Amino acid sequence: MRVHFISIGGSVMHQLAIALSKKGYQVSGTDDEIFEPAAGNLVLAGLMPDKMGWQPALITKDLDAVILGMHAKDDNPELLKAKELGLAIYSFPEYIFQESKQKKRIVVGGSHGKTTTTSMIMHALQALHQDFDYLVGAKLAGFEQSVNITDAPVIVCEGDEYPASAIEKKPKFHFLYPHVAILTGIAWDHINVFPTFEFYLEQFVIFINRIEAGGLLIYNAEDEVLNKLVQEHLRADIRYQPYGVPEHTINNGVTSVTIEGATGILNVFGNHNLMNLLAACYACAELGINAADFLRVMNNFTGASKRLELLASNEHINVYRDFAHAPSKVKATVEAVKQQYPGRKLFAILELHTFSSLNEAFMQQYKGAFDKVDKGVVFYSKHALELKRMPDLPADKVLEGFAKDGLVVINERAALELWLKEQNFTNSNILLMSSGNYDGIDIFSFAKEITQ
Repeated sequence: MRVHFISIGGSVMHQLAIALSKKGYQVSGTDDEIFEPAAGNLVLAGLMPDKMGWQPALITKDLDAVILGMHAKDDNPELLKAKELGLAIYSFPEYIFQESKQKKRIVVGGSHGKTTTTSMIMHALQALHQDFDYLVGAKLAGFEQSVNITDAPVIVCEGDEYPASAIEKKPKFHFLYPHVAILTGIAWDHINVFPTFEFYLEQFVIFINRIEAGGLLIYNAEDEVLNKLVQEHLRADIRYQPYGVPEHTINNGVTSVTIEGATGILNVFGNHNLMNLLAACYACAELGINAADFLRVMNNFTGASKRLELLASNEHINVYRDFAHAPSKVKATVEAVKQQYPGRKLFAILELHTFSSLNEAFMQQYKGAFDKVDKGVVFYSKHALELKRMPDLPADKVLEGFAKDGLVVINERAALELWLKEQNFTNSNILLMSSGNYDGIDIFSFAKEITQ
């Protein structure tokens, strides 16, 4: 097989390129810019383009597939040449499906918890020596790559609802056709792509309708929006497995959970993670794994990168970072930490960084998200607004949206650094939530400093 990647430097694109190269395919690729860690990974794999920029001469009739990344535009010269030659052109998820037609496909969708749930399934399968392929949106301990394609009989995929490519605007998870599907919940996000809530909901209906006949839908029945959606679109040709928060106890900051009579101690915590765990357990049951074996190997699961990741701690302080930015994710993460350590003060520093979260009209969606926070900051940089070519976000609109007494709104890095230095963090948990980098603040040094 000869495969060419247009925009090979993407975070998952380069991982797929490396996976196919390891499988023995002849792989080439181009991009107009490639950053770390993709650049270093491609160099090690011998797949780094000789020069930057698009090279239509590499698009030849003998290519079996052209894979188009999100970064490439619809007027890309290589794409135009591929169309002219009548080559098979795929978005990333379309190609994943091509490679997995003969596999049992497990796909995890939902507005939140996708990466963690996918990671839990992968961790269990690996620990129990099952042969499987995977696609996940984060770096996981114990896995060299975030994408792997071999001749394994099973593939586990994180199913993103974001568009597949510049020419294929449909959500990625529409192209994966699962035998086992998980939906973790629905909370409106990506308002630049899905301008109305109804349009966003419609994408999940399409996903449900693309589950293979005889397949299974595992869904969060405690999510009112999702539960209503499922009940309104029941199919007679698939099975349903609702789930909620499983039986559990918390003792001195340690959670133990019971599923189907089996009990295990966990490193992760919070109701959202417990629900993710139960969904993963149900998916693994479809592969012949019982609850007792599942919980036994989940004992050392520490979570995906940037998902309630413990940066530093001492006897009285824990510092976590989390990728949370959407309102439902922020609320779930805040409540998880407060539930786990009810006797500690909770500091939460949230950076607004995405298109949705920087939109004045979206602020009302955050109401209640900080209710369990003792001292909170919402930070956003003017630079981020400029890069996204968005209008200014007035601080009073942020305060109005969050509706949290005592909330501090900061939009300059120096002011945030000063606020952090002024706080007394004794007997506290500090939760750093962002999909950005706080305008360049070194959160690792901050975490280390306050815990020493």
